[in-house]
Amino acid sequence: MIQTIKLLSLTFLFTIFISGCSQKVVIKALEPAEVDRATLTKKISVTNFENDTVGLSSKIESKLISKKIDDKSYFTLVSRRDFDKIISEQKVQNSGLVEVSTAVQIGNLIGAEAIISGRVGRVASSDSSYYETRIRCLDKKCKSVSEYTVRCTKRTIGLSADLRMIDIAKGDIIYADTISKSGEWSHCVDDSRALPSVEIVSQNLANIIADEFTTKLTPHYRYFEVTLLDSADGDYTSKDKKLLELSLEYIKQNRYDKAEKFLIDLIDSTNKKSYVALYNLGVVKEAQGQYDEAREYYKMADDLMLDPVEEISEATLRIEKLIIKHNIASRQLEQ
Repeated sequence: MIQTIKLLSLTFLFTIFISGCSQKVVIKALEPAEVDRATLTKKISVTNFENDTVGLSSKIESKLISKKIDDKSYFTLVSRRDFDKIISEQKVQNSGLVEVSTAVQIGNLIGAEAIISGRVGRVASSDSSYYETRIRCLDKKCKSVSEYTVRCTKRTIGLSADLRMIDIAKGDIIYADTISKSGEWSHCVDDSRALPSVEIVSQNLANIIADEFTTKLTPHYRYFEVTLLDSADGDYTSKDKKLLELSLEYIKQNRYDKAEKFLIDLIDSTNKKSYVALYNLGVVKEAQGQYDEAREYYKMADDLMLDPVEEISEATLRIEKLIIKHNIASRQLEQ
């Protein structure tokens, strides 16, 4: 009985190991900017934010400068010094969240298409105490134990910012929202973990806010993994098995051209009855950015299915969304 249990356990663990080792392909997909109107304003100025103790405005400016699509800069940044100079010359009050009329006036003078302004909230930090239970041995063989408690501290730190983007030509607000981020950390008297400082965490939270905000404004690439099918789905000949094996090996080496050739040979050899070959070729086309072809191969694989295959069902839904998003992002890049 014990041996049977051990055998079943090993079989279960082996199954988990095998399922976790399925070959995957990394897909690079172009995602559109969430704020569509922001893509119409490429020449931007970032003001000095109010109460900006974490340097959020500088972080946003730096990230906007570094935004590139296929090695091409997406935004042109107007110097903040020019903005400050005009503020001074026009004797205009900069309260952080610049009024629309003021932004339009200054934007026209410095040649900006949009101005980003903001107000950073006070860094919120609090520590609270709690206790955790521990167990210790009362003898060398630990036959007898006792419980005791240790004092612990939980630290919560949060940061929020009101951000606004103003269209200079239209004189209205493109985007306005509050972005908030927070985190929790714990430390007990008997562990080596130290609680992070409020200063370090607030800087990290400001970076996260800057990342989220600038990503909303720009088309960007998203990377995700797609699982390949690596088992024969019918009466494969030895030649068919070799074709599948070779195609998977070339995919692993990112040699999609060679993988495509072997998969087409496999599709022909199985008289277009192998959903594994059709699906894997769809993945290759998706990885190459040839989404319409990928959709056709996924559909052919799906049409062969009697019982659902999770990877094929996911691919059929995913490719439709990917095509829509890609078309929107492409339009944004052309504007």
